[in-house]
Amino acid sequence: MKKLYVFLLVLALFSACEDPNDKAVAEQYLPLSAGKVNMVAVIMDSDQWKGKVGDSIRSIYGAPTDGLPMEEPLFSLKQINPQLFDGPITHYRSVLIVKNSDKKQYKVQTNSFAKPQKIIFVSGTDDEIVQQLSENAEKSIKILKNNELVSKQRFINNALSDDKTLEETFGISLNIPSVYKMVKKEDNFVWYERRVKNGTMNIIAYAMPSESIPKNDTTIDAIIKMRDSIGEAYVPGRDPETMYMITEKAYAPYLYEAKIDNKFAFETKGMWEVFGFQMAGPFINYVVEDKEHNRLMVIEGFTFAPSEDKRDFMFEIEAILKSLKIQQ
Repeated sequence: MKKLYVFLLVLALFSACEDPNDKAVAEQYLPLSAGKVNMVAVIMDSDQWKGKVGDSIRSIYGAPTDGLPMEEPLFSLKQINPQLFDGPITHYRSVLIVKNSDKKQYKVQTNSFAKPQKIIFVSGTDDEIVQQLSENAEKSIKILKNNELVSKQRFINNALSDDKTLEETFGISLNIPSVYKMVKKEDNFVWYERRVKNGTMNIIAYAMPSESIPKNDTTIDAIIKMRDSIGEAYVPGRDPETMYMITEKAYAPYLYEAKIDNKFAFETKGMWEVFGFQMAGPFINYVVEDKEHNRLMVIEGFTFAPSEDKRDFMFEIEAILKSLKIQQ
């Protein structure tokens, strides 16, 4: 009976057409979603999880995260049998439901049992499911990552720093948690640091001339040159006279286009190292086009935490950096 109930619940969930206004009202009374950061609850049969469908899910959602020194998956996956998808289990923030059916379907549902929540539903034969997982992989990853980002930003906003240095120096704001403390301020450079187990998480900000990063095949070289010059000037190593942060030469950074505060930005993910010393870690950098002030606003986060997993550290930094607002 419980299996039948779960089946009917899922069927109703993905077949019903709800009035948007009614749904908005209903969402006000939903509980907050739960789950560890970047965890996806995979609702599917255990035998199917062990087969080619499970292999496909692991290869897509468990693929290595870009820009980290060691392989860490995009998502941590938690397989749950369908008959257990009930009560608090339905409150997981990011959910993938896979079901064998004679109906081929891919659908995304928002805030069905909790908020914020995204549920991706895939049905069909095993081959049809694998095909749909592959065809919708990029879109599904983006949907789930954005959902995780929204949740992380809501959590961050519960305890924000009241420091006004960024506003006073650059006319910008970032939603920085109060656990981050300012450790350096120069005319064109601000640095915040958070102590974590075995290391630190860091956020820096500075401005560059509007034409200093070209939009062509030399973009990544210009960003590396910019980072290295800023590192030499402001981010010293153990010996400030001879050691400083640079972009790791043996690791090619990833370059993407992004939108930050509705403005064009270059997003760079890669590894930093200290020139002349064995010290390194991941970074994420945004070069944001600020046409109104005729400049490029650069915000970056980097982590030093040897022997610790860094995916979720860097995800927190990304959530903070993407809260950037530039004053008019």
